[in-house]
Amino acid sequence: MSSVRGPGLPGVNAMMPIVLVVAGRVTPGDVSRLCDELDDLLCVSGATEVICDVTGLAEPDLTAADALARLRLTARRAGCSLLLRGPRQDLLALLRLTGLGDVVQAGPAGS
Repeated sequence: MSSVRGPGLPGVNAMMPIVLVVAGRVTPGDVSRLCDELDDLLCVSGATEVICDVTGLAEPDLTAADALARLRLTARRAGCSLLLRGPRQDLLALLRLTGLGDVVQAGPAGS
């Protein structure tokens, strides 16, 4: 483990976050594809933050919650945090019910 500090201000991330859009209805077959897509993006970007835009997510269900849990795990394995952008109240309630209520909400688009 290294304690060498990189250039710039401590605690400030100069890297642009990755934005992954999850829209429509999520099927079980989409879960692995989304995780693979995120993993590929993380390998080439060097980002430390992932914004998961769920504004267009239709009918949040347990499959969508599973996808978000696995996306968060994929991000964590790469040393990144995962934030949600635009979650509806029913999605937030479902995430709380399934124990994923600690997923943080990102600011509005463009912030």
